[in-house]
Amino acid sequence: MRKTILSLTSIALILLLSACNKEEKEKVSIMLDWYPNAVHSFLYIAEEKGYFEEEGIELDIQFPANPTDPINLAASGKATMAITYLPDVIIAKSEQNIGIKSVGVLVRSPLNHVAFLKESGITSPIDLEGKTVGYTGNPLNEAMLETMMETAEADYSKVNMVDVGFELNSSLISNKADAVIGAYINHEVPLLEYEGFPTGYIDPTDYGVPSFYELVVVTSNDTWKKEQKNIKAFWRAAGKAFDDMEKDPEEALSILLKYQDEANFPLIEEVERESLAILLPKMKAPDTFGEQDKETWKLTADWMKETGLLKNEANLDGIFVNMD
Repeated sequence: MRKTILSLTSIALILLLSACNKEEKEKVSIMLDWYPNAVHSFLYIAEEKGYFEEEGIELDIQFPANPTDPINLAASGKATMAITYLPDVIIAKSEQNIGIKSVGVLVRSPLNHVAFLKESGITSPIDLEGKTVGYTGNPLNEAMLETMMETAEADYSKVNMVDVGFELNSSLISNKADAVIGAYINHEVPLLEYEGFPTGYIDPTDYGVPSFYELVVVTSNDTWKKEQKNIKAFWRAAGKAFDDMEKDPEEALSILLKYQDEANFPLIEEVERESLAILLPKMKAPDTFGEQDKETWKLTADWMKETGLLKNEANLDGIFVNMD
């Protein structure tokens, strides 16, 4: 009888400790920049393999309702972190006095390229003179193309810029635009190829645009003060997951497809496979996954000031932090 009581007590203790462990998981949230796709694979790998759990955190992955959500929700503390674009971070901090900082890089060079159908005969920025270029209306795209044209000694004023919203691919297919800027080489380009349209593109960094980080992860200054431990735990898990992603892209793709938001944002396996192949070298850091350097931030800010994207002097004080 005594042994039975001890046994039951032991079981109860184990169950209690297990419950406590579950309760002790710290809740951390991250808002994506867009719907779940190949660039987010590391998050789902870490979720699938329990890396976040091992670090004592429970991750809530959120989707934005509109493009301004990531910075706004991170800044307000409604999301622990958010994935967004480096130029937007500089503008938010320097011109809107929003207290945010980048805590890591996901994509280390631009994905935004000038894209065109190969049948157009376009091969360089100079070929865009007299052509119609579609874009999303984002001033960043105008600044990028103007820099590219100037570097190629072409006349930007001879380009007809047309705001096509997010109809970049359909604008090319329907011949409403000869080329587009704002197209991502890991999304629009492989999607066009998948649909049977051989596509070419021009890398803006080949024509004077600085090689800025495409995607960074931000948090508010207040959240950083309060939740450094959890944010560092997130990056440890993320680093392990990226290693897995790099070693076995097919496994990464399989996990991504398992976690996709099929009802709202169904993924095309072939497109995401090509996207992973493009992303992996752009996500790999020289040393630690997510690490940042001051020079990239400064070069980007200087270029933004020169092109008029920034009206004020850039405020880069505390704009990023590397994990220990």
